Amino acid sequence: MDFSRLLARVKNILLTPKTEWPVIAAEPASTASIYTGYILILAAVPTLCQYLKLAVFGYSVPFLGTMHVGAGFALSMAIRIYIGSLIGCFIVALIINALAPTFGGQKDMVQALKATAYSYTASWVAGIAVLLPALGTLIMLAGMIYGFYLLYLGLPPTMKCPQEKAAGYTVVTIICAIILSVLLFWVLGSVLGLRNGMGMGSMTGTHATFDNSSAGGKLGQWAQGVAEAGKKLEAAQKSGDTAAAAEAAGQMMTSAVSGGQKVEALAPDRLKTFLPETLGGLKRTEAGSERNGALGMQVATATARYGDDSSGHTLKLEITDMGGAKGVLALANHSNMEEDRQTGTGYVKTYHQGGNLVHERWDNSSSQGEYSAVVADRFMVKVEGNAANIDGLKSALNDVDVAGLAALKNEGVQPN
Repeated sequence: MDFSRLLARVKNILLTPKTEWPVIAAEPASTASIYTGYILILAAVPTLCQYLKLAVFGYSVPFLGTMHVGAGFALSMAIRIYIGSLIGCFIVALIINALAPTFGGQKDMVQALKATAYSYTASWVAGIAVLLPALGTLIMLAGMIYGFYLLYLGLPPTMKCPQEKAAGYTVVTIICAIILSVLLFWVLGSVLGLRNGMGMGSMTGTHATFDNSSAGGKLGQWAQGVAEAGKKLEAAQKSGDTAAAAEAAGQMMTSAVSGGQKVEALAPDRLKTFLPETLGGLKRTEAGSERNGALGMQVATATARYGDDSSGHTLKLEITDMGGAKGVLALANHSNMEEDRQTGTGYVKTYHQGGNLVHERWDNSSSQGEYSAVVADRFMVKVEGNAANIDGLKSALNDVDVAGLAALKNEGVQPN
């Protein structure tokens, strides 16, 4: 194995994908060579990091300290993750290959595996971030999103689809991959013993379950909604009804990010009424709102700026109705994600208060910061700017009718 060549490929696909994809598409290759020369090696990176996190560094458990698991259990989990990655790559390649004619492309299994393997590069490399205590989740999320972009760039040169159809090709592939992830989890659970609680039963001798109100319970409900939408998509595809399949695909994407509900975000004028005339004693100088939608999902945002020429203080208020993506916000709100980190000139803190996720950031050198809170699992309210201290931003948030906003949490919500 030429590791210098492998590292060069990783660097090029991440930094210069537009020029690297045509090179990849033109290379002679086989399924075996792609696996042995790339997938088996790159997929092992996040697997090894996950093992180290479980067995060596441990996970931080709020109020209890750092939890380590036995080396045997950690190895078992790592093997399952690795096998899942290897199988997942091949099945996603099958999906890409099967969809090729639908989007004006040419079926070629080797090229489909290239598109899969090299677009996964960003996620595999970002998997190293699991070892980071605070930013790891965000980095891995960024890697996944960048992987979608890599797939979008790679489908035209590898599968010969027209550029104008690449976006739709990418979206449908992602939807099918979401279904795959749910189904693959349960298949691996049956074959390898991965059951409730991510295999915690094998560590304790009993099956582990989560309360419905807990983060694990919320995630389980979310996954169940995605799986149900996947069944509808599969049935629509078997029926041969193109319109029904398109509608089911939209429902699939909606379930993935909304928690199984269709949500019409608040109208811009309605959301704008929550921007007060004054904020923290400062007068409003400008205000605006908008609502955008894509793939059947809507998100609305209202923004205002406040200032005082005499003091020089300025504040910005942003209220976001996550609408069709509120399921993602709800999962974050019910997660155990918390942070308390000191910087050279201030601090960053994330915590739960009154059942809501709150985020603070303050810089002493510039007297600037940010204070935001999740409201009713649907809205995000954020105040940022300069003030005497963080308490100034916190008190400014009191000028927003947060209770009135929370009262609208079910407005526009429809069963999916």
